Amino acid sequence: MECGSPLPLFAITTLKRIFAIAQLTWKAAFRFRLFWVLSALLLGSVIVLPALIKHDGTARGFVQILLTYTLTVITILLGLVTLWISCGILAREIEDCQMQVLATKPVARWQIWLGKWLGITLLNLALLALAGGSVYALMQWRASQLSPEQQRILRNEIFVARASLRETPPNLDEYEEKFFQQEVTKNRTPPEEQPTLRKQIRARLEAGTQIAPPGYWRTWVLDLGVRKALLFSRPLYVRARFHAAQTHAVGTHVGTWYIGQPNDPNRIIHPVSLAADSFHEFEIPANLFNENGRLLVIFHNQNDTSLLFSRDDGLEVLYREGSFALNFARGLLIVLCWLALLSALGLASASFLSFPVAAFCSFTLLVIALSSGTLTSVVSEGTVLGTNHETGEPTAATIVDLVLIPVFRGILAVLNLVQNFSPIDSLSTGRSIGWGQLIRAFGQIVLLLGGIFAIFGMAVFTRRELATAQGTQ
Repeated sequence: MECGSPLPLFAITTLKRIFAIAQLTWKAAFRFRLFWVLSALLLGSVIVLPALIKHDGTARGFVQILLTYTLTVITILLGLVTLWISCGILAREIEDCQMQVLATKPVARWQIWLGKWLGITLLNLALLALAGGSVYALMQWRASQLSPEQQRILRNEIFVARASLRETPPNLDEYEEKFFQQEVTKNRTPPEEQPTLRKQIRARLEAGTQIAPPGYWRTWVLDLGVRKALLFSRPLYVRARFHAAQTHAVGTHVGTWYIGQPNDPNRIIHPVSLAADSFHEFEIPANLFNENGRLLVIFHNQNDTSLLFSRDDGLEVLYREGSFALNFARGLLIVLCWLALLSALGLASASFLSFPVAAFCSFTLLVIALSSGTLTSVVSEGTVLGTNHETGEPTAATIVDLVLIPVFRGILAVLNLVQNFSPIDSLSTGRSIGWGQLIRAFGQIVLLLGGIFAIFGMAVFTRRELATAQGTQ
């Protein structure tokens, strides 16, 4: 019993020291009026300015302007301030010789580093709670000013947490192998060209399962599975988007939706005229799925051009999964994960750099992260120099491409760990942010990426000579 007692005692002592450092960070934020200044900026940005903005009177327009604007402003403002504070709170204390005094206390340097990070994260949590609560109250107040019909749309489609059902991708391996063998036998394809041939066959098969040719149908069979009992007697919503091979002069494409089994008297037949490359959503009655929990959805293309319904976002069926308040809170927690990563980045930079250099390096990395679209384009083209303006083909690979393309590919893989969790789009369309998604965001953003910066920062800070820090500036 006595042998195991030192470990809990060490853990308790360590937590006390870390929270003591976090408390000092909070006191510094209040002493320099940082908390109050940020609170005023946030409230002014998310309450005063949105209250002056006019919307188009629709529920979707109302939420798109209000929710998207406020959450974006909160994320940007807190993100920039978090980087600035994280770089300054450690580097400045070293430069002003305050850290040298603190380091003489019976507190390990990694505990100091972790306490600073915890203090900044808790500060962001308080500011997020203040700004998020204000945004939520503002939305409820502004929603009460809409028409009853628009309020109904808000309650059913936006002020709700909705999960989605998509079709199960068909298994095309057998058909791919069959057509591949036929092509190889018929054309005697050389071995070095066979991988390209297989990719082309796969692409044709994938496209064939997603296209509705002129006068034909595109069919989806969605399996509700165990959700069948939960969705009984509940209305569902179809959300679809397509791409057109040719654009009509009128800008819209006509077709008919058939939803439900052919022998079901409640089957929906819904003629539409829709614009391409835009999301369209409409409600369908409950219980249109069969006894096996399968919902049949058919679109009849009545145009003279093919329509492509992508497997990723071509069609999905939405259903209510939870409340908007809890969904909104989970979205804010994902934003907090982003901020926790930025604070770890800033502290890691300040662990071995002066304040100006640490701030420059941190903001440079942030700019690179925001340039993921450019990096994606470069990686997809396979060259840094882009395409040839005369031929439209990618330029020939150079030694620079051989070095930078793998680096950019690695950067994108890291950025995708963060950018795959974007709560703003989900909240503005009433999409559910599940607990599983929140846990994955915490694991990938905070524990994995933030942990890498934390281990690096604590290791460097532990080995840094503080006594010579003042003289090296």
